[in-house]
Amino acid sequence: MAAGEAPIAEMRATEDAAFDVVLTPRVSAQRPALDAIRIVDSLFAIGRSEAPFNDYPPQWTAALSRRHARVFVEHGAVYVADLGSKNGTSVNGVAVRQTPARVRSGDELCFGGDLCYRVALEPRARIVANAGTPAAPHLLLVPQRDDLGLQPLDVLALPFLVSKTDDVFARYKDRYPHQVNYISRRHAHLFLKGGELYVEDLGSTNGTFVNGRRLDESAQALADGDVVAFGGDHFVYRVSLQNSSDVEPTVTQLALNAAAEHAADADKTTFVGTAHSFLEIFCVDPAVQREDEVNEAAQPASARAKRDGAGGGSANGTARGAGAGANQANQANQANQANYANGNGTGAAHGKSGAGGARGAAGKNAATRQPRRWRLLAGELHKALADGERINVRRAAAGGVVAVAIAVAIGAGLYLHGASERELRNLLASGDYSSAVTAARAYFASHPADTKIRALASEALLKGKLPGWLNALEKAQFDQADALLQDMKSLSADNVDAGALVGELQWVGDLERFVAARGGVDAPIRMYQDESTISNLLQRWDDDPRTHQRALDRIAGYVPVFAEPYAQALSHLRKLESDDSVYVAAIERLNGVIRSELAHDKPDALPQILDDYAQRYPRLAGLDRVREDLRQYTALLNAALARQLTSLLTMMKTARFSTPPFQAQYRQLAATRLPSAALVERENAVDAEWQRGDMQHALGDLQSMPASPWSDVVAAQAAHKKTLADQYAELQKTRGGKDYDQRLLSFYASLDPQADAWFVQSIQKDVAALHDKALTRAQDLLVRAQNLWKAYRAAGPIGGTQRLEAGLSAGFRNQARLLSDAQAAAHQGMRIYTQLKADHPADFDRLLADIDAEADLQRRSLTELRMVLDPGLLKAKLALIGGDQSETRPAP
Repeated sequence: MAAGEAPIAEMRATEDAAFDVVLTPRVSAQRPALDAIRIVDSLFAIGRSEAPFNDYPPQWTAALSRRHARVFVEHGAVYVADLGSKNGTSVNGVAVRQTPARVRSGDELCFGGDLCYRVALEPRARIVANAGTPAAPHLLLVPQRDDLGLQPLDVLALPFLVSKTDDVFARYKDRYPHQVNYISRRHAHLFLKGGELYVEDLGSTNGTFVNGRRLDESAQALADGDVVAFGGDHFVYRVSLQNSSDVEPTVTQLALNAAAEHAADADKTTFVGTAHSFLEIFCVDPAVQREDEVNEAAQPASARAKRDGAGGGSANGTARGAGAGANQANQANQANQANYANGNGTGAAHGKSGAGGARGAAGKNAATRQPRRWRLLAGELHKALADGERINVRRAAAGGVVAVAIAVAIGAGLYLHGASERELRNLLASGDYSSAVTAARAYFASHPADTKIRALASEALLKGKLPGWLNALEKAQFDQADALLQDMKSLSADNVDAGALVGELQWVGDLERFVAARGGVDAPIRMYQDESTISNLLQRWDDDPRTHQRALDRIAGYVPVFAEPYAQALSHLRKLESDDSVYVAAIERLNGVIRSELAHDKPDALPQILDDYAQRYPRLAGLDRVREDLRQYTALLNAALARQLTSLLTMMKTARFSTPPFQAQYRQLAATRLPSAALVERENAVDAEWQRGDMQHALGDLQSMPASPWSDVVAAQAAHKKTLADQYAELQKTRGGKDYDQRLLSFYASLDPQADAWFVQSIQKDVAALHDKALTRAQDLLVRAQNLWKAYRAAGPIGGTQRLEAGLSAGFRNQARLLSDAQAAAHQGMRIYTQLKADHPADFDRLLADIDAEADLQRRSLTELRMVLDPGLLKAKLALIGGDQSETRPAP
C-alpha cells in the first residue's frame, strides 16, 4: 500500500457511515492548553473571527486571516481549501494553493504556518448520527420584484452555488446583461450548518447582502423572511424556509412535494435538484473578478469615497474634496442598503457630486501650476539679461548665445530621443503593426534596454499577430497556431518583454490543444496518458501564477478579443486543478496499491479494487488496460509459482504490458523468477528441433543444459520427451500387430496438439482409419475422469490442514492422485475429440473446467505456503497435484 493511502475498506467505511473530523492541536510551549476541535458538519470555517479561533489569545491567531480556509467533507472524503490567506495552509508541509487538498487520518494540518493540528476520523455513534442531526429545511427563494420576470428558486439540494455561469442566473443574460455580470462566477453559496441555513460570500466583486447589510468574511445564518441580494438590487430574494419532517426526505421526495405545491406555476419556478460540489465552490481563482462588471451602487462607502473624493483632495494637498466625497458616498451607501432591503433599485449616484467638485478643483490647481513655472524661468532669464546688471554686455550676450545654443541642443536631443517612440505610437495609431515591429527591431540594435520601446513593440506584435492566432485556436487548427507562435517568437527574439508574453500564449495554446484532444474539459481522464500533461500544465502555471495572470491581463488589454479565450483558459485551468486533486491523485493511489499487492504476490486482490475505483471515479478511462495487464501477469505468476515451464515459455512470447506499474513489476519478475534469456533461447531451439522430428538433438540439448533454478523442470521435460520418443519407436516396430490399434490410440491421446505436432501429423492417417475406435477411446477416458472426479469430491477436496501438513500423509497422497489422474484423463479424452474435430457432449466441457479449476486452486494455494513449507516438501506436494499437463502427463 502506498504511503498515505487509506485502505479501500476504510474509504468505504467513511463513505457509508457517519464520522467526525477531529483536529488535535500540536502541543508546544507557546500553546499548551488548546482543546481538540470536533467537526460534525460538512463544512467548517477557519479564520481568526470564527469559533473557536476567536476565543484564542490574539498572539496565537496573528498569522490567521479573517477568511483563511475551509475544511469540508464530500463523498466520504475530507478536504481543506485555502481561501487566498496571507500566510497559507499546508497538509504535511505541502502548501494548499488554488485547489482543495485531500486530508486523511494522521495528516498534519497547519494554518498560518504554526497553528497545526493532527487529523483523526472517528466513527460517529449511531444514536448521535440519527438523533443529533437536525432535519434539513426546505428552501424557497422568492423574487422581491414582480416586474423583472425573475423565477422563484426552489432549492432541493445544498450546498447551492450562486454563479453567473449557472443557468439559474445565466438565463437572464440577454435581458439583463449588466445585472447578470454583477454576479461573479463564484459569488456566494448557501449551505447547512447544524441543521440551519447559512449564506457566505465568496469574495465576490459586488457583494452579497442580507437585509441590506453587505456580508463580510463570515457566513451568516438565514431565517424565514430574510431578504438576500446578490451583486446589487436586481437579484433580490425573500427567504422562505419550511421545516422538514422528522425523517429527512430524499431528493426525489422533495422534488415531488415541490412539484405538488407549485403545480399551477411549474413553468414559473426554477428547481435546483442537484447539490453543487464544495470542490468547485472552494477552488480559489485569483482571476475570477477580472470578468465582473463593477456595480458602483453595490460598493462599500469607503471604496467609493476613496475613488470619488480622495483624488480631488490629493491634487491640491487638502482633504476637503475627499471629505465631501466620502460624506456623500456614505449617504449614498445608506440609501442603497435601504433599497436592497426593500428590493428596489434607486439612489446610486449621490456620492459622485462631491467627488466631482473635488476633481474640478484639482484640475484647476494643476492647470495653473505649469504657467507659474514658466513665469519663474522667464523672470530669471530677464534678470540675467537686464541692462542694470554689472556684467560685460558682450560677455553676457555671448553667454546668452551659448545658453540658447545649449538649450536648443538639449531640446533637439530630447526631440530626437523621443522620435522613435513617437514613430511607433503613430504607426500603432494608424494600424500599421508590421512596420511598427520592424522599426522597433531596428531601434533595438542600438538601444536594447529601452523599456518604453519594448512595451510599444510588444503591443504592436500582439495587435498584429494575435487575432490570426486566436482564429486558428478557435478552429482547433493547433499546428497552424503553433506556426504562428513560432513566427511571433522569432519577431520577439530581441525583445524579452514580448517573448515573455508569447510564452504565456504558448501555455494557453498547449492547454486548449490538450482539452480538445481529450474531447472537452469534462472528458474522461485517460490513465497513464493525461497525468503528465496535466501536471506539466499546472506546474507551468503554479511557478508564478500572479505574474502569469498579470501578463495575460496585459495581453487582453492590448487585444480585447483575447478576453474570452483567456477566461475560457482559466475555466479549463480550474477544471484541471480539480481533476488533478481528485482523479490524478486517485491514479497515483491506485498505482501504489497495485505495486503493493503485486509485491506481495496478491494479484487476486486487485479485481475488487479496480471495480471499486471504476465506481468511485466514473471519468477514469483506462481501467480495461489495467485489467488486461492484470490477467496476463496473474497467469504468468501462477505458471511461475507452479513451475509450469512450457506454459510459461509460451506466455512469455506473447506477454505485452501497457501500463507502467505492470511493466515495472514484470521486469522485476523476469529478473528474479522467470527463466533467464539464455534458458529461453535454449528451450526455443529444443522446441524447434522437436517440432521438426529431430528427437535425438532435442533430447541431447535438454540433457546438456547448464544448471539453473529450473533444472528439475528441464529434467522432467527431458524424461517426458524421451518416453514419447521411445513409444513412437515402439509403435513403428509393432505396426500391423494385434494390439497396434490400442497402442496407437493410447499414444495419440497422450500427445499435445501444439507441442507434439510432429507426432500428431505422423500418425494422423492411421488414427483417421480408426476414427470410431478413437472416439470410443476419448469417451472412455472422459468417463474415467468423471468417476475419478466423483471419488475426489466424495472424500472431500484437499483442505488447508492437509496442505499445511509437515509431511506427505496418505490422505493427501490419495486425494492428490485422484485429482491428478482425473485431470490427465479428461485432457487426453478432450484432445482426441479436438484433433478429430468431433462433436462431444457439453457435460464433458463442464467436467474438464471443474477439474482444471480445482487443480489450479490447489496449486495456487500450495504456492502461497512457500514461506511456510519446506521447499522440498512443497515441490513434492506440487508434483502429486500435477503441473503443466504437457510436462507431467503419465505414460499411456
